[in-house]
Amino acid sequence: MNLQDFVKLLRSRWLTVFITALVAVLGAVTMSLLTTPLYQASTRLFVSTAAGSSVSDMYQGNRFSQERVISYAELLMGETVAQRTIDKLGLDLSADDLQGHVKASVKPDTVLIEVDVLAESAVRARDIANTLSDEFVAMVRELETPENGTVPDARVVVEQRASVPDEPVIPQTARNIAIGLALGILLGIGVAVLRDLLDNTVKDRETLEDITGTGIVGNIPLDKDRRKQPAISFDRENSAISESFRKLRTNLQFLAVDNPPRVIVLTSSMPSEGKSTTAINLALALAEAEHNVVLVDGDMRRPMLHNYLDLVGSVGFSTVLSGRASLQEALQKTRFPGLTVLTSGAVPPNPSELLGSQSARKLLGELRAQFDYVIVDSTPLLAVTDASILAAGSDGVLIMARFGQTKREQIAHAVESLEGVGAPLLGAVFTMLPTRGGSSYGYGYGYYGAENAERSPRHQMSADPSSPKPHTTGTETGQPPTEISDVAGEAVRRRPSQ
Repeated sequence: MNLQDFVKLLRSRWLTVFITALVAVLGAVTMSLLTTPLYQASTRLFVSTAAGSSVSDMYQGNRFSQERVISYAELLMGETVAQRTIDKLGLDLSADDLQGHVKASVKPDTVLIEVDVLAESAVRARDIANTLSDEFVAMVRELETPENGTVPDARVVVEQRASVPDEPVIPQTARNIAIGLALGILLGIGVAVLRDLLDNTVKDRETLEDITGTGIVGNIPLDKDRRKQPAISFDRENSAISESFRKLRTNLQFLAVDNPPRVIVLTSSMPSEGKSTTAINLALALAEAEHNVVLVDGDMRRPMLHNYLDLVGSVGFSTVLSGRASLQEALQKTRFPGLTVLTSGAVPPNPSELLGSQSARKLLGELRAQFDYVIVDSTPLLAVTDASILAAGSDGVLIMARFGQTKREQIAHAVESLEGVGAPLLGAVFTMLPTRGGSSYGYGYGYYGAENAERSPRHQMSADPSSPKPHTTGTETGQPPTEISDVAGEAVRRRPSQ
């Protein structure tokens, strides 16, 4: 992983890092609030030894004092002086408890000893520090005084007495928060990297192309408005998602110029990958280019197109196949010019048998003869076999893969299902791409988001009756009309020959 990949990872998983850091900071704050405040009082002791008048004697005396202070520091934190302090103040502590709150340190190359005492009360910390120092001075006097009562060679005096501290030294809230934040960020980055390593979903073009063995013919960005209204009004919308469907339309027309696919099945590996929304808007994009398009709901188990387009769902594909209605009776016009829909019809008990029948193949052939394009919305490949049956009788298949949701093994198994029935795979479509972050696909056209956005040249030509229409060829030749599109400059990867 290079630096660019690392930055991209952080941009895509910033929420993981943020939440982890926030939890760590909250933990540090909680720990600080639950910690009992402790005050620190300090005294300073001076150690001296008897020395002669000569320089040599004075040097030896100073060295003797420096060697003494190390031992004195250990005695200050010992049990004896702690117990004497407890007895003097009448504390309800054990000697071990008090030892844990006393720290004696020696300044290098000096004869000074710093004594720090922690207590829950500021006054109590001061009293313990001063009493401990006094008791230690008395104890040293007892230890250093010879048996004959002569003046001891070493003595300790309290050079600085303790005062009442103003603020507690524990907890150090600011330090705890800073440490929690730093540890949280590091832990969050580690969690983000681990999640990325364990993530087996499809998130980039290269992975999807390697698994499917074909090129990506469409990148559909995430648009939350499509949940409420799947169909896009192409005649008055120039958003990023509408332009992505126009590009998908153009790419389809350039996949096979000599023999372009006309009966196209849209499928996916699992549900909720944007298959139906893509089918609807691909059909609308083709209709926008003045093609005569029929949209077929090939999902006879959970049909949804009639709900999305406000159509009658009781008469459709299944009723025509069962002979209860003719094709012309089942076809329904929509509010969108150039788009006709054949809904799924009543849910039959045997969808797979119906779709695999000769009647179904004949019906698709009749639709091919009447319309320029037949767009079939089918079932997910890994759920049931319906999509594979429809794909085998089509001109080509578009397989959907939802960004960050479709797993690699799922899309691989779906492609294997298509290969097993000999269905031609036209390409893959990346759906629900994030519009922000390192994994987004940008659309940098100037008219997007403008308050008074002008219509694109294609729409201006369509609106003006005197303007020449896009170049088309009639359906009487048996070939679908072709469009000279303004987005045709985008390179389209060809599917490898089988």
